[in-house]
Amino acid sequence: MAEAVDLTAIPLSAALTELDSSPQGLTSVQAQSRLQRCGPNEIIEKRRNPVLVFLGYFWGPIPWMIEAALVLSLLVRHWTDAVIIAVLLAMNGVVAFVEEHQAANAIAALKQRLAASARVLRDGAWGVVATRELVPGDVVRVRLGDVVPADLRVLDDVSLEVDQSALTGESLAVTRGVGDALYSGSVLVRGEGNGVVYATGASSYMGKTTALVESAGTVSHFQRAVLRIGNYLIGIAVALVTLTVVVSLIRGNPVLQTLEFALVVTIASVPVALPAVLSVTMAVGARKLARQQAVVSHLPAVEELGGIDVLCSDKTGTLTQNRLALAAHWNASGVKDHQLFAAAALASRAEDRDPIDLAILAVADQVPQVQVERFDPFDPVVKRASAALRASDGQRFRVSKGAPQVIAALCDQDGSASEVAAAVERFAGHGYRSLGVARADADGPWRLLGVLALADPPRDDSAATVGAARDEGIDVKMVTGDQIAIGAEIAREVGLGDHILDASALETPGTDGELGAGVEEADGFAQVFPEHKYRIVRLLQSRGHIVGMTGDGVNDAPALKQADAGIAVAGATDAARAAADVVLLAPGLSVIVAAIRQAREIFARMTNYATYRIAETIRVLLLITLAIVAVNFFPVTTVMIVFLAVLNDGAILAIAYDNVRGSAKPAAWDMRGVLTLASALGLMGVAETFLLFALAEKVFDLDQDTIRTLMYLKLSVSGHFTIFVTRTRGPFWSRPWPAPILLTAVIGTQIVATFIAVYGALMTPLGWGWAGVVWAYALFWFLVEDRVKLGTNWWLDRHPGRFDRSSGPMPTRKPTAG
Repeated sequence: MAEAVDLTAIPLSAALTELDSSPQGLTSVQAQSRLQRCGPNEIIEKRRNPVLVFLGYFWGPIPWMIEAALVLSLLVRHWTDAVIIAVLLAMNGVVAFVEEHQAANAIAALKQRLAASARVLRDGAWGVVATRELVPGDVVRVRLGDVVPADLRVLDDVSLEVDQSALTGESLAVTRGVGDALYSGSVLVRGEGNGVVYATGASSYMGKTTALVESAGTVSHFQRAVLRIGNYLIGIAVALVTLTVVVSLIRGNPVLQTLEFALVVTIASVPVALPAVLSVTMAVGARKLARQQAVVSHLPAVEELGGIDVLCSDKTGTLTQNRLALAAHWNASGVKDHQLFAAAALASRAEDRDPIDLAILAVADQVPQVQVERFDPFDPVVKRASAALRASDGQRFRVSKGAPQVIAALCDQDGSASEVAAAVERFAGHGYRSLGVARADADGPWRLLGVLALADPPRDDSAATVGAARDEGIDVKMVTGDQIAIGAEIAREVGLGDHILDASALETPGTDGELGAGVEEADGFAQVFPEHKYRIVRLLQSRGHIVGMTGDGVNDAPALKQADAGIAVAGATDAARAAADVVLLAPGLSVIVAAIRQAREIFARMTNYATYRIAETIRVLLLITLAIVAVNFFPVTTVMIVFLAVLNDGAILAIAYDNVRGSAKPAAWDMRGVLTLASALGLMGVAETFLLFALAEKVFDLDQDTIRTLMYLKLSVSGHFTIFVTRTRGPFWSRPWPAPILLTAVIGTQIVATFIAVYGALMTPLGWGWAGVVWAYALFWFLVEDRVKLGTNWWLDRHPGRFDRSSGPMPTRKPTAG
């Protein structure tokens, strides 16, 4: 069998030749030989060693810094420090490890779509074998309700109705006949027939989808931001710790004392709680999103939601109602609307739960009371349904509905039949599905009543929600497996635009740059398959976009996993939910827009904390280093550093509940802005603390132990004042006001810090007088720092730079803090 041949594009007879098979199937010997050569018809998961995966989360800039602090704590026997650091290190690793299982869950859910067994023709006899034992060339039989066990081509001259919406996204069942392909995982909803297997396992439609899921995935911008912060701080820490150690050794200090110096500087430089605080902020945000009917299954998606600037939206059930409804109709001459609707309703049955019948019954409000003498449901061979009826006055008549061309042929004696083709063509231009309706007296000729146009209508809120998304700076693009005409009509009705791209254009030769530009300009995509959706997301990401992708089917799983924020809509399959980062519990696009707004507020809290934390790290680290190197003075003790870490970082967890104003546009990690502002505030803090040290030593002649307590209280109070500087872009009094829980946490911990300093817990007592001086001094410089912040932001706005938002440079955006 030549692998290069597309077995769906050649005639059925040629495909059988390529497969070395026939309608009589294979022998057991042939099947066994092919099973050994082609492998089983199953999805094989590539499993990674969980121990190695877990250990991998302790490798990187931030973990290295924390681990260095842990080793130094153990060397100098600072057991309390070591325990605190070890717990935070382990917590960060465990949280990351738990989130690692998304891909495995997605693949496991995909495997559940496959049938367990199949009826196969071997050695001239029908038997049942496990699906995994099917091989190319096998002839299998599929019946009503069966899950197609492998990729097949239909052998019989029959008309099959197949629901492949979970695979291709098509909203209605499709008709398949002799020679047509049936994909593994689709469900037969009408008819039965034989098919020859042409692809199994990894070569099948489902296998290729699974391969895309395995290869899909991207590093979140949250992870990149933490990495960049780590790189920035580790560079500063290495330089300053090295300088401190060298100077200390040159001065002849004992090695143990030098290690203690290094420990203090290292602990001061390590944002030990940074990953934990950011994770807690996202977790708290995830609970808020749950109240918006959006369940987060992958925490970094909270940050990614806030940064989405392109949202690829599924059509069926998201933009539309996922049900057929009457969109338009054409009446034959002299036929009233109620006559057309009543006849169509009489040829329908509610108990069959057929979507077309339910749509017709929903609009027929004047159906006469009749006795049904015979009812023939829709037959895919004759392509119509009919009923023989008796009216209350005893008159017998017949009604029929079905394919317009079939109904027109039935009414060949009716002059109106010649107008059916034009009506159908007009409706097809809007993507509507047409249905002819006819009526006849007991033995009289058929009379054409008209043509009904059915479609899956837009949700009532879709147009308003698309407009709201655009107001938020989000470009919405529709992605559907339906035909271009259907996609174009829905896009027009919800206000997306009329530039709908046929997904086959993505298969034409061209560079990613050319294709990416076309994808970026399109308003939507039609007739898409899983590889198309996946590629659309990849191309948009290559253009620097943060991409959100919605979906509900197996066909969406690769794109959902590849997207920066994969969103499984209400009613999604297990595969889609497992691959997604966010699962919606309510239908429609409005839920997503509300979740994005909430995510931007969460992002603002994370940015505020990151700026504060970096500023504080610079402030403490640089102060200790300069004090040791310049004046041979150790400004704070190890205990004081631990107090600062526990009290200040512990209280600052409350920032996860702070009141903020989310960005009006997609939020992004502007690391240039964050690092610039944090560095300015950090350097400012060093300068003001050194000034306090000089005044205490030279003017007030305080002893060194008292000065250390003074430094500790100044760093603690000023540190928490800094959060009120960084939480707003404007002056610190800008709305919204700080949340009560944040104010309570800050005031409470600073009262504790003040009592520690005043009464000398593990340090020299400071007294209330000097404590008051420190508070007044810190408050004054807090007001100055707020002016420095405004000046720094003013400069950043007028000197835009470039930062790495994804794989390439992107325009700098303003900080998104409230």
